[in-house]
Amino acid sequence: MVVPVATRSPGGPVTLVADADPETTALAASRALYVRAPTVVLAPVNDIGAQLTGASAAVGLGVPLLLTGGTVVAADVTVELDRLGADVVLAVGSAVVPAGVGAVRLAVGSVPSVPSVPSVPSVPTATRATPIASWGAAQAVAPGQEVAAVIGLARPAVATLVVQASDAAALLTDPIVSTAKSPSLPLRLAPPRAPRPPRPPAPPVVPTFTPAPAPAGALVLTDGAPAHLAALATARAAGVAVQVVPGGDPRRLAPVVDALGAVKPSVVLALGSVFGTPELLAARVATASTGVQLPAGGQLIFPTAAGMPGKRYVALYGSPGTPGLGVLGEQDDAATIARAEATAAPYRPLTPDAVVPTLEIIATVASAGPGADGNYSAERPAAELRPLVDAAGAAGMTVVLDLQPGRTDFLTQAQQYAELLALPQVGLALDPEWRLAPDQVHLRQIGSVGIDEVNATAAWLADFTRERALPQKLFVVHEFAPRMIVERERLDLSRDELAVVLHVDGQGGQPAKAGTWALLHEGAPTGVHWGWKNFYDEDTPMLDPVQTMAVQPVPDLITYQ
Repeated sequence: MVVPVATRSPGGPVTLVADADPETTALAASRALYVRAPTVVLAPVNDIGAQLTGASAAVGLGVPLLLTGGTVVAADVTVELDRLGADVVLAVGSAVVPAGVGAVRLAVGSVPSVPSVPSVPSVPTATRATPIASWGAAQAVAPGQEVAAVIGLARPAVATLVVQASDAAALLTDPIVSTAKSPSLPLRLAPPRAPRPPRPPAPPVVPTFTPAPAPAGALVLTDGAPAHLAALATARAAGVAVQVVPGGDPRRLAPVVDALGAVKPSVVLALGSVFGTPELLAARVATASTGVQLPAGGQLIFPTAAGMPGKRYVALYGSPGTPGLGVLGEQDDAATIARAEATAAPYRPLTPDAVVPTLEIIATVASAGPGADGNYSAERPAAELRPLVDAAGAAGMTVVLDLQPGRTDFLTQAQQYAELLALPQVGLALDPEWRLAPDQVHLRQIGSVGIDEVNATAAWLADFTRERALPQKLFVVHEFAPRMIVERERLDLSRDELAVVLHVDGQGGQPAKAGTWALLHEGAPTGVHWGWKNFYDEDTPMLDPVQTMAVQPVPDLITYQ
Protein backbone atom coordinates (compact mmCIF):
# COMPACT_ATOMS: atom_id res chain seq x y z
CA MET A 1 0.00 0.00 0.00
CA VAL A 2 1.05 3.63 -0.35
CA VAL A 3 2.72 4.77 2.89
CA PRO A 4 3.01 8.50 3.54
CA VAL A 5 6.26 9.83 4.97
CA ALA A 6 5.69 11.87 8.12
CA THR A 7 7.92 14.89 8.63
CA ARG A 8 8.16 17.18 11.60
CA SER A 9 9.59 20.52 12.58
CA PRO A 10 12.53 20.92 14.98
CA GLY A 11 11.67 20.56 18.64
CA GLY A 12 11.63 24.27 19.51
CA PRO A 13 11.79 27.70 17.87
CA VAL A 14 15.50 27.04 17.20
CA THR A 15 17.27 23.68 17.11
CA LEU A 16 21.03 24.05 16.82
CA VAL A 17 23.30 21.27 15.58
CA ALA A 18 26.79 22.23 16.69
CA ASP A 19 29.84 21.55 14.54
CA ALA A 20 30.11 17.81 13.94
CA ASP A 21 31.27 15.34 11.33
CA PRO A 22 29.07 14.94 8.22
CA GLU A 23 27.54 11.64 9.40
CA THR A 24 26.49 13.03 12.79
CA THR A 25 25.04 16.15 11.17
CA ALA A 26 23.07 14.02 8.72
CA LEU A 27 21.67 11.91 11.57
CA ALA A 28 20.70 15.06 13.49
CA ALA A 29 18.81 16.45 10.49
CA SER A 30 16.94 13.18 10.05
CA ARG A 31 15.96 13.14 13.73
CA ALA A 32 14.84 16.77 13.64
CA LEU A 33 12.78 16.61 10.45
CA TYR A 34 11.40 13.07 10.17
CA VAL A 35 9.08 10.93 12.27
CA ARG A 36 8.82 8.08 9.77
CA ALA A 37 10.32 7.12 6.43
CA PRO A 38 9.70 3.72 4.75
CA THR A 39 12.91 4.10 2.75
CA VAL A 40 16.19 5.80 3.63
CA VAL A 41 19.06 6.63 1.27
CA LEU A 42 22.62 5.75 2.33
CA ALA A 43 25.79 7.13 0.76
CA PRO A 44 29.48 6.79 1.69
CA VAL A 45 30.97 9.75 3.52
CA ASN A 46 34.14 9.76 1.41
CA ASP A 47 32.43 9.78 -2.02
CA ILE A 48 31.06 13.14 -3.09
CA GLY A 49 29.66 11.71 -6.31
CA ALA A 50 27.67 9.14 -4.37
CA GLN A 51 26.40 11.83 -2.02
CA LEU A 52 25.19 13.94 -4.94
CA THR A 53 23.35 10.96 -6.41
CA GLY A 54 22.01 10.13 -2.97
CA ALA A 55 20.80 13.70 -2.57
CA SER A 56 18.90 13.50 -5.86
CA ALA A 57 17.32 10.19 -4.84
CA ALA A 58 16.46 11.42 -1.34
CA VAL A 59 14.80 14.60 -2.57
CA GLY A 60 12.95 12.78 -5.34
CA LEU A 61 11.61 10.18 -2.93
CA GLY A 62 11.07 12.55 -0.02
CA VAL A 63 13.22 10.58 2.44
CA PRO A 64 16.36 11.22 4.55
CA LEU A 65 19.94 10.82 3.33
CA LEU A 66 22.35 9.27 5.84
CA LEU A 67 26.08 8.68 5.53
CA THR A 68 28.21 5.64 6.33
CA GLY A 69 31.89 4.79 6.53
CA GLY A 70 33.15 7.54 8.82
CA THR A 71 33.18 8.11 12.55
CA VAL A 72 29.55 7.10 13.09
CA VAL A 73 29.25 3.41 13.91
CA ALA A 74 26.81 1.25 12.00
CA ALA A 75 24.76 0.81 15.16
CA ASP A 76 23.89 4.52 15.17
CA VAL A 77 22.56 4.26 11.63
CA THR A 78 20.64 1.11 12.55
CA VAL A 79 19.02 2.89 15.51
CA GLU A 80 17.90 5.72 13.24
CA LEU A 81 16.55 3.28 10.65
CA ASP A 82 14.57 1.55 13.39
CA ARG A 83 13.22 4.87 14.67
CA LEU A 84 12.11 5.81 11.17
CA GLY A 85 10.54 2.39 10.57
CA ALA A 86 12.49 2.03 7.33
CA ASP A 87 11.71 -1.21 5.51
CA VAL A 88 14.50 -0.86 2.99
CA VAL A 89 17.52 1.33 2.31
CA LEU A 90 18.63 2.63 -1.03
CA ALA A 91 22.41 2.25 -0.89
CA VAL A 92 24.38 4.42 -3.32
CA GLY A 93 27.75 3.24 -4.58
CA SER A 94 29.80 1.61 -1.85
CA ALA A 95 27.59 2.68 1.07
CA VAL A 96 27.81 0.14 3.88
CA VAL A 97 24.43 -1.38 4.71
CA PRO A 98 23.92 -2.32 8.38
CA ALA A 99 23.56 -6.02 9.04
CA GLY A 100 20.03 -7.33 8.87
CA VAL A 101 18.73 -4.45 6.75
CA GLY A 102 17.22 -5.04 3.32
CA ALA A 103 18.85 -2.98 0.62
CA VAL A 104 18.44 -1.83 -2.94
CA ARG A 105 21.67 -0.79 -4.63
CA LEU A 106 21.93 2.34 -6.77
CA ALA A 107 24.93 3.16 -8.94
CA VAL A 108 26.46 6.61 -8.78
CA GLY A 109 24.80 8.77 -11.40
CA SER A 110 21.67 6.60 -11.61
CA VAL A 111 18.13 7.14 -10.37
CA PRO A 112 15.68 4.76 -8.72
CA SER A 113 12.24 3.87 -9.95
CA VAL A 114 8.99 3.29 -8.09
CA PRO A 115 6.82 0.28 -9.01
CA SER A 116 3.40 0.96 -10.42
CA VAL A 117 0.31 -0.48 -8.84
CA PRO A 118 -2.33 -1.76 -11.29
CA SER A 119 -5.22 0.63 -11.57
CA VAL A 120 -8.07 -1.87 -11.28
CA PRO A 121 -11.38 -1.59 -9.47
CA SER A 122 -10.29 -4.12 -6.85
CA VAL A 123 -7.39 -1.89 -5.81
CA PRO A 124 -8.44 0.94 -3.47
CA THR A 125 -7.51 4.39 -4.68
CA ALA A 126 -5.33 5.00 -1.63
CA THR A 127 -3.03 2.16 -2.62
CA ARG A 128 -2.50 3.16 -6.21
CA ALA A 129 0.97 4.36 -7.05
CA THR A 130 1.46 8.09 -6.83
CA PRO A 131 4.26 9.59 -8.92
CA ILE A 132 6.92 10.77 -6.48
CA ALA A 133 9.32 12.52 -8.80
CA SER A 134 10.55 12.64 -12.34
CA TRP A 135 14.31 12.63 -12.66
CA GLY A 136 15.93 14.78 -15.25
CA ALA A 137 19.17 14.32 -17.13
CA ALA A 138 22.48 14.36 -15.31
CA GLN A 139 23.48 17.79 -14.02
CA ALA A 140 27.24 18.18 -13.66
CA VAL A 141 28.23 19.98 -10.46
CA ALA A 142 31.47 21.95 -10.43
CA PRO A 143 33.82 21.61 -7.43
CA GLY A 144 32.72 23.90 -4.62
CA GLN A 145 29.13 24.09 -5.91
CA GLU A 146 27.87 20.86 -4.34
CA VAL A 147 25.97 22.51 -1.49
CA ALA A 148 24.29 25.03 -3.80
CA ALA A 149 23.28 22.24 -6.18
CA VAL A 150 21.70 20.20 -3.40
CA ILE A 151 19.84 23.22 -2.04
CA GLY A 152 18.43 23.73 -5.54
CA LEU A 153 16.86 20.26 -5.69
CA ALA A 154 13.07 20.15 -5.55
CA ARG A 155 10.20 17.89 -6.56
CA PRO A 156 8.58 17.04 -8.90
CA ALA A 157 11.41 17.52 -11.43
CA VAL A 158 14.61 16.43 -9.71
CA ALA A 159 17.96 16.72 -11.46
CA THR A 160 20.41 13.82 -11.23
CA LEU A 161 23.49 15.42 -9.74
CA VAL A 162 26.91 14.12 -10.77
CA VAL A 163 30.40 15.47 -10.20
CA GLN A 164 31.90 17.52 -12.98
CA ALA A 165 34.84 15.42 -14.12
CA SER A 166 36.43 14.08 -17.27
CA ASP A 167 34.96 10.68 -16.56
CA ALA A 168 31.51 11.93 -15.65
CA ALA A 169 29.99 9.94 -18.49
CA ALA A 170 31.45 6.74 -17.07
CA LEU A 171 29.62 7.36 -13.82
CA LEU A 172 26.34 6.89 -15.62
CA THR A 173 27.23 3.37 -16.82
CA ASP A 174 28.71 1.88 -13.63
CA PRO A 175 27.26 -1.57 -12.98
CA ILE A 176 24.41 -1.76 -10.51
CA VAL A 177 24.76 -4.07 -7.55
CA SER A 178 22.01 -6.65 -7.23
CA THR A 179 19.33 -6.18 -4.60
CA ALA A 180 19.42 -7.82 -1.21
CA LYS A 181 16.07 -8.12 0.53
CA SER A 182 17.43 -10.47 3.17
CA PRO A 183 20.68 -10.60 5.16
CA SER A 184 21.20 -14.09 3.79
CA LEU A 185 21.56 -12.73 0.26
CA PRO A 186 25.00 -11.17 -0.23
CA LEU A 187 25.52 -8.11 -2.42
CA ARG A 188 27.18 -9.02 -5.71
CA LEU A 189 28.32 -7.03 -8.72
CA ALA A 190 26.27 -7.83 -11.80
CA PRO A 191 28.42 -9.84 -14.24
CA PRO A 192 29.63 -7.96 -17.31
CA ARG A 193 27.81 -8.52 -20.62
CA ALA A 194 30.77 -8.25 -22.96
CA PRO A 195 31.21 -8.40 -25.83
CA ARG A 196 27.70 -7.10 -26.44
CA PRO A 197 27.36 -3.29 -26.43
CA PRO A 198 26.69 -2.01 -22.89
CA ARG A 199 23.10 -1.21 -22.04
CA PRO A 200 21.96 1.27 -19.43
CA PRO A 201 21.26 -0.71 -16.26
CA ALA A 202 17.68 -1.14 -15.15
CA PRO A 203 16.92 1.31 -12.36
CA PRO A 204 16.56 -0.27 -8.92
CA VAL A 205 13.04 -0.54 -7.58
CA VAL A 206 12.00 0.97 -4.25
CA PRO A 207 8.69 0.60 -2.39
CA THR A 208 5.80 2.86 -3.28
CA PHE A 209 4.84 5.68 -0.90
CA THR A 210 3.77 9.29 -0.88
CA PRO A 211 6.02 12.03 0.51
CA ALA A 212 4.44 14.07 3.28
CA PRO A 213 3.99 17.83 2.99
CA ALA A 214 6.73 20.02 4.42
CA PRO A 215 6.46 21.13 8.05
CA ALA A 216 4.76 24.51 8.14
CA GLY A 217 7.03 27.41 8.96
CA ALA A 218 10.25 25.39 9.10
CA LEU A 219 13.58 26.66 7.81
CA VAL A 220 17.10 25.20 7.80
CA LEU A 221 20.10 27.52 8.10
CA THR A 222 23.65 26.64 7.08
CA ASP A 223 26.87 28.54 6.62
CA GLY A 224 27.41 26.50 3.45
CA ALA A 225 29.93 24.05 4.92
CA PRO A 226 30.45 20.95 2.72
CA ALA A 227 29.94 18.81 5.83
CA HIS A 228 26.25 19.81 5.76
CA LEU A 229 25.55 18.40 2.30
CA ALA A 230 23.68 15.24 3.37
CA ALA A 231 21.75 17.10 6.07
CA LEU A 232 20.69 19.70 3.52
CA ALA A 233 19.53 16.95 1.16
CA THR A 234 17.36 15.64 4.00
CA ALA A 235 15.91 19.11 4.51
CA ARG A 236 15.10 19.51 0.83
CA ALA A 237 13.64 15.99 0.81
CA ALA A 238 11.31 17.09 3.60
CA GLY A 239 10.37 20.12 1.50
CA VAL A 240 11.98 22.50 3.99
CA ALA A 241 13.56 25.69 2.64
CA VAL A 242 17.30 26.14 3.16
CA GLN A 243 19.09 29.46 3.54
CA VAL A 244 22.86 29.90 3.41
CA VAL A 245 24.00 32.40 6.04
CA PRO A 246 27.67 33.35 5.61
CA GLY A 247 29.22 34.13 8.98
CA GLY A 248 26.21 32.80 10.88
CA ASP A 249 24.31 36.06 11.50
CA PRO A 250 21.11 36.17 9.39
CA ARG A 251 20.95 39.94 9.87
CA ARG A 252 24.20 40.57 8.01
CA LEU A 253 23.24 40.43 4.33
CA ALA A 254 20.27 42.02 2.59
CA PRO A 255 19.36 38.92 0.49
CA VAL A 256 19.24 36.76 3.63
CA VAL A 257 17.02 39.30 5.39
CA ASP A 258 14.76 39.34 2.33
CA ALA A 259 14.60 35.54 2.31
CA LEU A 260 13.75 35.25 5.99
CA GLY A 261 11.26 38.07 5.68
CA ALA A 262 9.49 36.07 2.96
CA VAL A 263 9.49 32.78 4.88
CA LYS A 264 8.90 34.22 8.37
CA PRO A 265 9.97 30.91 9.95
CA SER A 266 8.35 29.75 13.16
CA VAL A 267 10.92 26.98 13.71
CA VAL A 268 14.54 26.81 12.62
CA LEU A 269 17.14 24.05 12.34
CA ALA A 270 20.62 25.60 12.25
CA LEU A 271 23.72 23.62 11.29
CA GLY A 272 27.03 24.67 12.82
CA SER A 273 28.43 26.44 15.88
CA VAL A 274 28.90 29.59 13.79
CA PHE A 275 25.28 30.50 14.67
CA GLY A 276 26.07 30.88 18.37
CA THR A 277 23.63 29.81 21.05
CA PRO A 278 19.99 28.90 20.33
CA GLU A 279 18.89 31.94 22.33
CA LEU A 280 21.11 34.31 20.38
CA LEU A 281 20.07 32.84 17.05
CA ALA A 282 16.38 32.96 17.97
CA ALA A 283 16.62 36.71 18.57
CA ARG A 284 18.54 37.26 15.35
CA VAL A 285 16.07 35.20 13.33
CA ALA A 286 13.14 37.11 14.84
CA THR A 287 14.75 40.37 13.73
CA ALA A 288 15.70 39.15 10.25
CA SER A 289 12.20 37.72 9.76
CA THR A 290 10.74 41.24 9.87
CA GLY A 291 12.43 41.83 6.50
CA VAL A 292 13.27 45.41 7.53
CA GLN A 293 16.49 46.71 5.99
CA LEU A 294 18.83 49.35 7.35
CA PRO A 295 20.35 51.96 5.03
CA ALA A 296 22.76 50.21 2.62
CA GLY A 297 21.04 46.88 3.34
CA GLY A 298 21.04 44.23 6.00
CA GLN A 299 20.34 44.79 9.66
CA LEU A 300 23.83 45.32 11.08
CA ILE A 301 25.44 48.72 11.58
CA PHE A 302 28.93 47.41 10.77
CA PRO A 303 28.51 44.13 8.84
CA THR A 304 32.21 43.37 8.74
CA ALA A 305 33.26 39.86 7.71
CA ALA A 306 36.10 38.32 5.79
CA GLY A 307 35.80 39.13 2.10
CA MET A 308 32.69 41.28 2.55
CA PRO A 309 32.38 45.07 2.36
CA GLY A 310 31.25 46.93 5.46
CA LYS A 311 29.62 50.28 6.15
CA ARG A 312 30.92 53.71 7.15
CA TYR A 313 28.88 56.70 8.22
CA VAL A 314 29.32 60.40 7.40
CA ALA A 315 27.14 62.65 9.54
CA LEU A 316 25.97 66.24 9.89
CA TYR A 317 25.72 67.37 13.53
CA GLY A 318 23.32 69.91 15.01
CA SER A 319 19.72 70.64 15.86
CA PRO A 320 16.98 71.56 13.35
CA GLY A 321 16.37 75.29 13.04
CA THR A 322 19.29 76.24 15.30
CA PRO A 323 22.31 77.29 13.19
CA GLY A 324 24.49 78.02 16.21
CA LEU A 325 24.51 74.33 17.25
CA GLY A 326 25.98 72.93 14.07
CA VAL A 327 25.66 72.61 10.32
CA LEU A 328 22.59 70.39 10.54
CA GLY A 329 20.53 73.39 11.65
CA GLU A 330 21.76 75.86 9.02
CA GLN A 331 19.04 75.02 6.46
CA ASP A 332 15.55 73.57 6.26
CA ASP A 333 14.86 69.84 6.37
CA ALA A 334 14.93 69.26 2.61
CA ALA A 335 18.20 71.12 2.24
CA THR A 336 19.65 69.24 5.21
CA ILE A 337 18.94 65.91 3.50
CA ALA A 338 20.60 67.17 0.32
CA ARG A 339 23.60 68.51 2.26
CA ALA A 340 24.06 65.21 4.11
CA GLU A 341 24.20 63.35 0.80
CA ALA A 342 26.62 65.87 -0.67
CA THR A 343 28.88 65.58 2.39
CA ALA A 344 28.99 61.80 2.21
CA ALA A 345 29.46 61.51 -1.56
CA PRO A 346 33.22 62.32 -1.72
CA TYR A 347 33.95 59.39 0.60
CA ARG A 348 32.48 56.74 -1.68
CA PRO A 349 35.43 56.54 -4.12
CA LEU A 350 37.79 56.22 -1.14
CA THR A 351 36.50 52.95 0.33
CA PRO A 352 34.96 49.65 -0.79
CA ASP A 353 32.52 50.00 2.11
CA ALA A 354 29.06 51.46 1.71
CA VAL A 355 29.03 55.11 2.81
CA VAL A 356 25.79 56.00 4.60
CA PRO A 357 24.76 59.68 4.96
CA THR A 358 23.78 60.28 8.59
CA LEU A 359 22.17 62.95 10.74
CA GLU A 360 23.19 63.37 14.37
CA ILE A 361 20.35 65.42 15.79
CA ILE A 362 20.78 67.12 19.16
CA ALA A 363 17.50 66.13 20.82
CA THR A 364 18.21 67.55 24.29
CA VAL A 365 20.21 70.80 24.29
CA ALA A 366 22.45 71.89 27.15
CA SER A 367 21.21 75.22 28.50
CA ALA A 368 22.80 78.05 30.49
CA GLY A 369 19.87 78.22 32.91
CA PRO A 370 18.15 75.50 34.93
CA GLY A 371 14.84 75.71 33.07
CA ALA A 372 11.44 74.83 34.53
CA ASP A 373 12.57 71.34 35.52
CA GLY A 374 15.91 72.52 36.91
CA ASN A 375 18.02 70.09 34.88
CA TYR A 376 19.91 72.58 32.65
CA SER A 377 18.74 70.73 29.52
CA ALA A 378 16.06 71.68 27.01
CA GLU A 379 14.33 68.57 25.70
CA ARG A 380 12.94 69.04 22.20
CA PRO A 381 9.61 67.22 21.74
CA ALA A 382 9.84 64.02 19.69
CA ALA A 383 7.00 65.25 17.48
CA GLU A 384 9.06 68.33 16.62
CA LEU A 385 11.96 66.19 15.40
CA ARG A 386 9.83 63.59 13.63
CA PRO A 387 9.57 65.28 10.19
CA LEU A 388 13.35 65.40 9.76
CA VAL A 389 13.76 61.86 11.12
CA ASP A 390 11.16 60.56 8.68
CA ALA A 391 12.69 62.45 5.76
CA ALA A 392 16.09 60.95 6.54
CA GLY A 393 14.60 57.47 6.69
CA ALA A 394 12.87 57.95 3.36
CA ALA A 395 16.20 59.06 1.86
CA GLY A 396 17.99 55.93 3.10
CA MET A 397 19.90 57.73 5.84
CA THR A 398 20.73 56.84 9.43
CA VAL A 399 19.73 59.11 12.32
CA VAL A 400 21.37 59.40 15.74
CA LEU A 401 19.64 61.27 18.58
CA ASP A 402 22.20 63.13 20.70
CA LEU A 403 21.55 63.74 24.40
CA GLN A 404 23.00 66.65 26.43
CA PRO A 405 21.27 65.87 29.73
CA GLY A 406 22.61 68.48 32.14
CA ARG A 407 21.80 67.46 35.72
CA THR A 408 19.48 64.60 34.81
CA ASP A 409 20.71 61.21 33.59
CA PHE A 410 21.04 59.73 30.10
CA LEU A 411 18.60 56.89 30.67
CA THR A 412 15.79 59.19 31.78
CA GLN A 413 16.20 61.34 28.69
CA ALA A 414 16.60 58.39 26.30
CA GLN A 415 13.28 56.94 27.41
CA GLN A 416 11.54 60.18 26.44
CA TYR A 417 12.43 59.43 22.80
CA ALA A 418 11.14 55.85 22.65
CA GLU A 419 8.76 56.88 19.86
CA LEU A 420 11.70 57.79 17.61
CA LEU A 421 14.01 55.00 18.79
CA ALA A 422 11.32 52.51 17.74
CA LEU A 423 12.12 53.46 14.13
CA PRO A 424 14.67 51.07 12.58
CA GLN A 425 17.06 53.76 11.30
CA VAL A 426 17.34 55.70 14.59
CA GLY A 427 20.20 55.24 17.08
CA LEU A 428 21.37 57.06 20.19
CA ALA A 429 24.37 59.21 21.20
CA LEU A 430 25.47 60.23 24.71
CA ASP A 431 27.42 63.46 25.14
CA PRO A 432 29.16 63.31 28.57
CA GLU A 433 30.59 66.82 28.12
CA TRP A 434 27.10 68.05 29.00
CA ARG A 435 26.35 65.61 31.85
CA LEU A 436 26.53 67.74 35.02
CA ALA A 437 26.90 66.87 38.68
CA PRO A 438 24.24 68.42 40.98
CA ASP A 439 26.45 71.43 41.73
CA GLN A 440 27.82 72.02 38.23
CA VAL A 441 26.86 74.50 35.51
CA HIS A 442 27.53 74.30 31.78
CA LEU A 443 30.59 76.14 30.44
CA ARG A 444 32.03 76.46 33.96
CA GLN A 445 32.84 72.75 34.19
CA ILE A 446 33.24 69.98 31.65
CA GLY A 447 30.80 67.22 32.44
CA SER A 448 31.48 63.53 32.86
CA VAL A 449 29.60 60.29 33.37
CA GLY A 450 30.20 57.08 35.26
CA ILE A 451 30.35 53.89 33.23
CA ASP A 452 27.42 52.34 35.11
CA GLU A 453 25.09 55.03 33.77
CA VAL A 454 26.39 54.48 30.23
CA ASN A 455 25.95 50.71 30.54
CA ALA A 456 22.47 51.07 32.03
CA THR A 457 21.41 53.23 29.09
CA ALA A 458 22.93 50.74 26.65
CA ALA A 459 21.16 47.84 28.37
CA TRP A 460 17.80 49.62 28.18
CA LEU A 461 18.29 50.42 24.48
CA ALA A 462 19.40 46.84 23.73
CA ASP A 463 16.37 45.37 25.52
CA PHE A 464 14.11 47.87 23.76
CA THR A 465 15.59 46.83 20.41
CA ARG A 466 15.30 43.08 21.04
CA GLU A 467 11.74 43.26 22.35
CA ARG A 468 10.66 44.97 19.14
CA ALA A 469 12.80 42.81 16.82
CA LEU A 470 14.48 45.96 15.49
CA PRO A 471 17.68 45.99 13.45
CA GLN A 472 20.92 46.71 15.27
CA LYS A 473 21.26 50.26 16.59
CA LEU A 474 24.14 52.70 16.54
CA PHE A 475 25.13 53.63 20.13
CA VAL A 476 27.61 56.51 20.24
CA VAL A 477 29.49 57.82 23.28
CA HIS A 478 31.31 61.15 22.77
CA GLU A 479 34.55 62.10 24.52
CA PHE A 480 37.58 64.34 24.08
CA ALA A 481 39.34 63.65 27.39
CA PRO A 482 39.84 60.43 29.39
CA ARG A 483 38.12 61.84 32.49
CA MET A 484 34.79 62.26 30.64
CA ILE A 485 33.90 58.54 30.95
CA VAL A 486 34.85 57.22 34.37
CA GLU A 487 36.02 53.57 34.25
CA ARG A 488 35.64 53.46 30.49
CA GLU A 489 37.43 50.09 30.42
CA ARG A 490 34.20 48.55 31.76
CA LEU A 491 32.15 49.72 28.78
CA ASP A 492 29.73 46.90 27.95
CA LEU A 493 30.15 45.70 24.38
CA SER A 494 28.33 42.42 24.88
CA ARG A 495 24.90 43.42 23.61
CA ASP A 496 24.28 42.02 20.17
CA GLU A 497 21.59 44.62 19.49
CA LEU A 498 24.03 47.55 19.59
CA ALA A 499 27.10 48.70 17.66
CA VAL A 500 29.10 50.86 20.08
CA VAL A 501 31.17 53.82 18.85
CA LEU A 502 33.57 55.92 20.90
CA HIS A 503 33.45 59.31 19.18
CA VAL A 504 36.57 61.48 19.59
CA ASP A 505 35.53 65.15 19.57
CA GLY A 506 38.92 66.86 19.74
CA GLN A 507 39.21 70.17 17.86
CA GLY A 508 41.91 72.66 16.92
CA GLY A 509 45.23 72.05 15.24
CA GLN A 510 45.74 68.70 13.58
CA PRO A 511 48.75 67.70 15.74
CA ALA A 512 46.60 68.26 18.85
CA LYS A 513 43.69 66.32 17.33
CA ALA A 514 46.01 63.44 16.43
CA GLY A 515 47.33 63.43 19.99
CA THR A 516 43.81 63.28 21.42
CA TRP A 517 42.93 60.48 18.98
CA ALA A 518 45.95 58.45 20.06
CA LEU A 519 45.41 59.13 23.77
CA LEU A 520 41.80 57.99 23.75
CA HIS A 521 42.71 54.78 21.96
CA GLU A 522 44.92 53.80 24.90
CA GLY A 523 43.17 51.27 27.10
CA ALA A 524 40.00 51.31 25.03
CA PRO A 525 37.82 48.18 25.18
CA THR A 526 38.58 45.70 22.42
CA GLY A 527 35.93 45.63 19.73
CA VAL A 528 34.67 49.19 20.02
CA HIS A 529 34.23 51.24 16.83
CA TRP A 530 35.61 54.76 16.43
CA GLY A 531 34.27 58.15 15.41
CA TRP A 532 36.12 61.27 14.24
CA LYS A 533 34.76 64.82 14.14
CA ASN A 534 35.68 67.53 11.64
CA PHE A 535 34.96 71.09 12.79
CA TYR A 536 34.42 73.68 10.05
CA ASP A 537 35.40 76.65 12.24
CA GLU A 538 37.58 75.28 15.04
CA ASP A 539 39.92 72.90 13.15
CA THR A 540 43.11 74.45 11.71
CA PRO A 541 42.94 73.22 9.04
CA MET A 542 39.96 70.89 8.72
CA LEU A 543 40.85 67.59 7.05
CA ASP A 544 39.41 66.90 3.61
CA PRO A 545 37.86 63.44 2.90
CA VAL A 546 41.13 61.95 1.60
CA GLN A 547 42.99 63.13 4.70
CA THR A 548 40.22 61.98 7.00
CA MET A 549 40.30 58.47 5.51
CA ALA A 550 44.07 58.44 6.10
CA VAL A 551 43.53 58.61 9.88
CA GLN A 552 44.49 55.31 11.49
CA PRO A 553 42.53 53.35 12.38
CA VAL A 554 40.14 54.59 9.71
CA PRO A 555 37.10 56.09 11.46
CA ASP A 556 33.82 54.20 11.23
CA LEU A 557 31.76 57.35 11.85
CA ILE A 558 32.85 60.78 10.59
CA THR A 559 30.87 63.76 11.84
CA TYR A 560 30.86 67.37 10.63
CA GLN A 561 30.09 70.24 13.00
